Parts: sequence; C-alpha cells; structure tokens
Amino acid sequence: MTAARSLRRAWWKTALGVVFTLAMLFPVYWMVNVSFTKTGDLRRTPPRWFPWDPTFEGYEAVFAQQLPALATSLLIGLGCVAVTLVIAAPAGYALALLNLRGGRSLNFLLLVAQMVPAVVMAMGFYAVYNSLGLLNTVWGLIIADSTIAVPFGVLLFSAFMSGIPRELLQAARVDGAGAWRTFVSIVLPVSRNSALTVSLFAFLWAWSDFIFASTLNRNGELIPITLSIYNYIGNNTTQWNAIMATAVVASVPAAILLVIAQRYVAAGVTAGAVKD
Repeated sequence: MTAARSLRRAWWKTALGVVFTLAMLFPVYWMVNVSFTKTGDLRRTPPRWFPWDPTFEGYEAVFAQQLPALATSLLIGLGCVAVTLVIAAPAGYALALLNLRGGRSLNFLLLVAQMVPAVVMAMGFYAVYNSLGLLNTVWGLIIADSTIAVPFGVLLFSAFMSGIPRELLQAARVDGAGAWRTFVSIVLPVSRNSALTVSLFAFLWAWSDFIFASTLNRNGELIPITLSIYNYIGNNTTQWNAIMATAVVASVPAAILLVIAQRYVAAGVTAGAVKD
C-alpha cells in the first residue's frame, strides 16, 4: 500500500514537472515557430501552432546580414570574460586569503554594486565615455559589461577560495612561494570550476546586453546582435520571422555553453557553501 502511494505521488510530481517545463519552454517554441512562418501568415487568426508551410527567408536574412553583428557580440563576450577574470580572480584571492583590512566592507560594496540598475549605470557611462571618446566603440562595451560581471566574479571567487585547505598554502610558503606564486601555481588551478562559472556568466551577460549597447554604441560601426536586430523593425512593417530567426541563432551559442558547462557551473556556484 505504501509503495503504491509513493508511486502515485511520484507520478503526479513528474506530471507537474512536465507541465511547468512545457509552460516555460513554450516561448522558445513559439520563437522557433514564428521564425519559420511566412510573412503573410503572421497575422493569421487563429494562428498556426505548427509551421505547416515553413519558409527559410528569416534565416536567409540572418546569415546574409547579421553575421558581422554576431561576430561583434562574440568579441564583446570574450573580451568581457578576459577582463572579468583578470580583475575578479586576484581580487577574490586577496579578499579570501590575504586578510585585507576592510574586506567585509568591500564585500558589502560589491553586493551594493550588483543592485544598481543597469540604466543608471548606462547614464553614468555615457557622460564619462563622451569625455573620453569611448562612445560607439567595442572596448567601451566590454568595459561597461565587465562592471556587471566583476562584482559577481569577485564574490564567487572569494567564496570558493576561502574554503581552500590552508595546508596547501602553508606548503607553498614553506617551498618559498610568495603570494603571487601561490596564487598562480596553487589557487588558480584549484579554482577551475569557479573560473568556468564566472566566465560563463560574464559571457552570457555581455552576449545578451541591450541597455549598454543601445546607450553607448547606437551609432558605432560594429554593433552587437541585440542592437542589430532592430534593423528588421520599420515604421510600417516588421519582419517578425527575421527577428525570431535572429533570436534563435543568437540563442544557440548560449545554449551550447550552458549544456557543456552545466556540471562545472553547479560545482562553481555551490563552492564555499560548506566549510570544514
């Protein structure tokens, strides 16, 4: 009797999970469906739930017109990852293991920095970039996107590094390694999962950014895909199948990265949660 009840409960839990999953994935499915829908069928009532008569004109437009924007987004994402790791890893090491004065206050400031709305930061960046000549540049977007990723990276690195066994650090000191050598030879290799997690989130933030791009790089020669997609929105007509096809193509790199790095992200996010 108990086994039957457990099986019945498991069945309902599975069914409920499937329903919630389908509800969350429906916008993704509809995006794919519209990307294959002909322009004349977009306003059809009732709408077609399946692309019975598919067209590839949206994807043809993407590969003919949006490849430079995709390359720009890739460059910005990789640049944001590089800047974030170069700043966040040493900062997390210093906060976690070097007993800096004011470390707790700095951690609090990093938390506050993550709560500042991106719109407010974009306005501040615009004034600074206008004076420095960084408007409409790829480097300007890389720096701006890094300001979102660096605080998260520092907090994650410091949480993980604070759990590194002190015996490893003491052994390095006995061998004559200084703080920097210990960081490069011991701490960084051990922090691989955290580094991959920070890299993934930094790339995804830069890849999906629209606020900084629309504020700081609207008239640039090289614009990211989140801004280039607006080329399909006109005053009188909107190429919805091209817009959705662009969204599908732009989602592929992020989906692949999430699938590949899934186990590393799970280990990196939970790092430092339990200490001996």
